[in-house]
Amino acid sequence: MYKTRAMPGTYIPSDYLPVLITFLLAVAIGMGALVVGILLRPRRPYAQKLMPYESGNPPIGEPRYRFSVKFYIVAMLFVVFDVEAVFLYPWAVAYDKLGIFGFVEMMLFIFILLIGYVYVWKKGAFEWE
Repeated sequence: MYKTRAMPGTYIPSDYLPVLITFLLAVAIGMGALVVGILLRPRRPYAQKLMPYESGNPPIGEPRYRFSVKFYIVAMLFVVFDVEAVFLYPWAVAYDKLGIFGFVEMMLFIFILLIGYVYVWKKGAFEWE
């Protein structure tokens, strides 16, 4: 299809029209759900419901409790091994195209992660007291 040259200020990019419609539809559905929720939900506030904790238990102690470092270590270990899984999936998909070079590189990657795993195991990061 031959396109003629448009004058400045008159060109409307019609290729992006489906993207604009999808965006507007997503915003309308999201805003509509919020408005319907505001209009239909029951409004019955009472003293217990307005407390900081809705579990029914009265708050005890300081709200800013200091967590043990072990929580953060476990979280970092989860992220490390989650990233490993993210790298393993594309390798498994393209395994037949990579050949022996891809296999050796992935085994090296897994070996490095295994060294880190053994290191944190020996340091006692998996021991929960």
